[in-house]
Amino acid sequence: MLYEVERVHGRSTLGIMANQSWNEDPKRHLFTLARYKFAAKILAGRSKVLEVGCADAFGTRLVQQAVGAVTAIDMNDAFIADIDSRVNQKWPMKAFVHNMLNGPFLAEGYEYDAAFCLDVLEHINGAQEDLFISHVCGSISKYGVAIFGMPSIESQRWASPQSVEGHVNCQSGEQLKNTLERHFHNVFVFSMNDEVVHTGFYPMAHYLLAVCCAKIEL
Repeated sequence: MLYEVERVHGRSTLGIMANQSWNEDPKRHLFTLARYKFAAKILAGRSKVLEVGCADAFGTRLVQQAVGAVTAIDMNDAFIADIDSRVNQKWPMKAFVHNMLNGPFLAEGYEYDAAFCLDVLEHINGAQEDLFISHVCGSISKYGVAIFGMPSIESQRWASPQSVEGHVNCQSGEQLKNTLERHFHNVFVFSMNDEVVHTGFYPMAHYLLAVCCAKIEL
């Protein structure tokens, strides 16, 4: 059985971002996959799901396992090329180059019934965050669900200099909730420490996950 899977599918390779974390800090790889598992559980049963800022989309397969189909987008064409080079026939996924700051993603001709965006919003300048979120909203249907995940502002004292340089918009749990409530009627923010998601005290959370629904129509 093991060798038959290898014969049919070959050996899976890590994405370029997953390769970095696996080789430099393996436990971080676990934490990232746990965030994807959370998204998979929340979005289970959805038909057409959009991942915004997918990077190498290595963890996206966890969401694919739970939904009808996932389309992945990223502004970096190197990531999309990497994804296309690793597509498995058992796990087909469309990937496109798109900068969500430029407008909603509607290239497939329909609105998605869910979207998720992990480790992206903290890289968006605060002056542009509402534009970014509004374009995510414009990509999903009226009753669509959206998930946003980011490191908490409190966690940044332990972040690496490289991470801190790129994290220009980390927020507290309350700040993230207030930000997203400008775009959704219902926002539920969860705390996360390592791979554990919980409802604990926001200032003690290393990571924040927000589940949003009932977008505010403009």
